[in-house]
Amino acid sequence: MLLICIVMFSCNDKEKGKSTIEVKEPIEERSSYFNTNHIIEAIELKKIVRASNTKIIHFGKPEEYVAGHIVGALNIWRTDIEDASYNYKGIMASKLQIEKLFSRLGISNNDMLIVYDSVASCDAARLWWLLKNYGFNKVKILNGGIEAWKKSNGELTTTNSKVTSTKFKLPTISPMSLYASKEEVLKMLSNSKNSLIIDTRTTNEFSGKRQKNGAQFGGRISNSVLIDWANSVNYNSDQKFKSYSELLKIYKKTIPNQNDAVIVYCHSGVRSAHTTFVLTELLGYNNVKNYDGSWIEWSHFKNYPKEKDSITSILK
Repeated sequence: MLLICIVMFSCNDKEKGKSTIEVKEPIEERSSYFNTNHIIEAIELKKIVRASNTKIIHFGKPEEYVAGHIVGALNIWRTDIEDASYNYKGIMASKLQIEKLFSRLGISNNDMLIVYDSVASCDAARLWWLLKNYGFNKVKILNGGIEAWKKSNGELTTTNSKVTSTKFKLPTISPMSLYASKEEVLKMLSNSKNSLIIDTRTTNEFSGKRQKNGAQFGGRISNSVLIDWANSVNYNSDQKFKSYSELLKIYKKTIPNQNDAVIVYCHSGVRSAHTTFVLTELLGYNNVKNYDGSWIEWSHFKNYPKEKDSITSILK
């Protein structure tokens, strides 16, 4: 079993240590990944930022968008892509909800979406994952997010972007190739041969020491293995994805076979969407699914297998 060096961060955690990772030239580093179709560097985005068929998505809270965003960017936040009909938060929005949202934002079916955020591409990866499941593949994540844009002297504005509504439609057939339900997790637990459940949260969440808002209990899914999502990025410096070789060292010994069945989860399926992007796009694993409901949903079912190592305190 791989001795994992845990970085204690979540999408919203701001406790930071020091990073000694040497940052390579952007495009050089990117070229070594298994697939680069869904990642873009700031220097590349500057060349197409005003292209008519490019739509830039600032994935963040509205107040962050107003404080400064890439010129022409549209604002999307988590609540925009969640299904509010459930008794708990975090479930992915329906196709119809996404079609209405994109139509209102003026996004067309032929547009290339460039998504960025301020948390090391964590939220951007959630949107990539959702759209991938619905068969829409024209999405690229800005490596390093808004910080990379600032460092490249990219232009920012506080002015809302003008939009003209469209009639956006997702593909008729949804592959849902990266989606796992609670039933699939239960099935995997009953047959552990060549399968693995990875918890992408922090050490304190995994142990049960901290219970985040929305969950009914502290702890983890039984038999899951912890690999904090933040291990895969230079969280304390440029917030870019680590190199292919560094990522391989983090995941290879825990998931030795590229064909092994893997389900990843976190608190609400956001951080685990990031890990799904890393495993499938950057490293080439081909049997990875993100458990959409994640710990929030799992904790609502008292009889579902759970474990914990610590007395829990609730983290609001």
